[in-house]
Amino acid sequence: MKKIVLFIILLITVTSCVSTRSTLKNVDDNAPDLVLKKNNTFAITLFSTDKKYGYDPDYPINIFYRNTKDEALNEGRFLNALAGPNGEKITYTRLETCCPFPTKRSDMGAGFLNVYELKWEGQKKPVILYLNIYEKGILMVPMGLSLKKE
Repeated sequence: MKKIVLFIILLITVTSCVSTRSTLKNVDDNAPDLVLKKNNTFAITLFSTDKKYGYDPDYPINIFYRNTKDEALNEGRFLNALAGPNGEKITYTRLETCCPFPTKRSDMGAGFLNVYELKWEGQKKPVILYLNIYEKGILMVPMGLSLKKE
């Protein structure tokens, strides 16, 4: 009984922090489904020309792929396809979860963005990217990054 009460309190707290209107600007439910390559990374062919894409919580990288159960796997499928601006090997670390927003693809009715820090050799300042596993969108390489060579 105690667990149920704590769950209800947590649910009320989480949903009360979520606006009923999403601030996400680049959700596209008509975006093509993501495709996996043989090396288990997402096939990405487009490069963003928007400085906000991935770098601003209102313009996250939307990587919804089939379901949200394997969030770390799907985030890795995206991040492992990337390289530094000159093809450098990147490393990444998940920093936090932030920025709740309403979504129909979550049992709670709310989604969160995961914040990643990307680093590579010779870099002056780490790159921070916002990833969204709950919504669809056109998958692109953020400005300042490139695709890993196969």
